Amino acid sequence: MGPHEPRFNVNLSILFTELPLLERPAAAAAAGFTAVELWWPWPGVAVPAPAERDALRRALDDAGTRLVGLNFYAGLLPGPDRGVLSLPGAGSDDFRANLDVAADFAARTGCTALNALYGNRVPGVGHAAQDALALENLVRAARAADRAGAVLLIEALNATESPDYPVVTSARAVGLVEEVNAASGLGNARFLMDLYHLSMGGEDLPAVIERYAGVTGHVQIADNPGRGEPGSGALDFGALLGHLDKAGYDGWVGLEYRPSGASADSFGRLDALGRRAG
Repeated sequence: MGPHEPRFNVNLSILFTELPLLERPAAAAAAGFTAVELWWPWPGVAVPAPAERDALRRALDDAGTRLVGLNFYAGLLPGPDRGVLSLPGAGSDDFRANLDVAADFAARTGCTALNALYGNRVPGVGHAAQDALALENLVRAARAADRAGAVLLIEALNATESPDYPVVTSARAVGLVEEVNAASGLGNARFLMDLYHLSMGGEDLPAVIERYAGVTGHVQIADNPGRGEPGSGALDFGALLGHLDKAGYDGWVGLEYRPSGASADSFGRLDALGRRAG
């Protein structure tokens, strides 16, 4: 690998889902990965029992896989929710209850990036009220991430699949990063550059990379259309990874796609990109 070539890690919340959660780290290791990431591993449960958290930590340790990315609690994901931190009432309360739990899990596993997803727009609630709540909770998340020695990630989804989600452009997500950094004074918020979502939104991906690589804390990829493995759609990942290299991005590239078959059979196309698993 060259000095700035990104390393692949695998998202165990969308890959290897044919296996129980605790078996996925070992499966990723058997496929050649030393690093993994996760959405919040217990959908709909903001504060799982300590024994469940300990079991997952042991599974990661036993497999020799490093956790490099973790979502804060985001409701039912996958499912109807996109996040909860801007939802008045129970959603926001659950997010706050999860902050220290997620940060503690990150600290215990050496995870250095925590992703906080916005919530969908709520009928009857003003956008300004939701946005004020979101900023307050994102600052709380930045502080929790800082206690864990991690950065806070903020990403854009796409309006086609998430029509009620308010953060659907790279500019909006990076604007939020700047707002959170200014409000927290910590400077630890970063952009999560998900090339699949940005492509679905019609953005010029090389331009996004050039403009925002310096504030990017993590990259995720899937092909478009279909959200499949690289090579299954129209995106030129060889070129896109080259743009990331040129822009000086040297962080992780998370594989966050839906495999067309068995997860372990979907990684062969990575070899054609001249990269290897991290």
